[in-house]
Amino acid sequence: MEFGSIIISETAANSENPQDVINSNISVINLMREEKIDDDLIHEDALMSYYLDYYYSQYVKGNFAQFVYNSRWNTELNELIEEGLALIGAGKHLELFQEQCKKVKLMSSVKREKFFKGKLEGVNPIRDLLNNDRFFELEENLLQLNTAFLKNHPDTQVLSVDAMFELLEDFVGHEIKRA
Repeated sequence: MEFGSIIISETAANSENPQDVINSNISVINLMREEKIDDDLIHEDALMSYYLDYYYSQYVKGNFAQFVYNSRWNTELNELIEEGLALIGAGKHLELFQEQCKKVKLMSSVKREKFFKGKLEGVNPIRDLLNNDRFFELEENLLQLNTAFLKNHPDTQVLSVDAMFELLEDFVGHEIKRA
């Protein structure tokens, strides 16, 4: 049985900071994973938002090369990000992502392995080739689009922290230790 909801805390939903909504979703997914709930049972749009945030944060911290390096160029992850960008209406970001993916696909496997075996910092011509600052100039705010997607999703439930735990405990069939 799939968990049919995207859960966001009331505090996050009422926050002025769009990252709070995304972080609330991430916290719920992390808790579900700690409870050994398989990703196949977690709401697919909640996961998609989770991975969009991963892409966004990697890009912001170290540009596209850092995303490629840290994700080890995971095809399944890339497909989720591509679908996610389309789903949240980030057409410009989707276009850039597809353009950047082509660069990696056109790279030889030898060159790609050399990139993964090396350090990201310092002199790194492959990193420099992969980076693209156009991401920061696009007039689409990925954080706001991702947040709006989560808040307006028909399966989203905005709950108190206690209600969130109760719902998850019903799903897993036991009490969850609260930090």
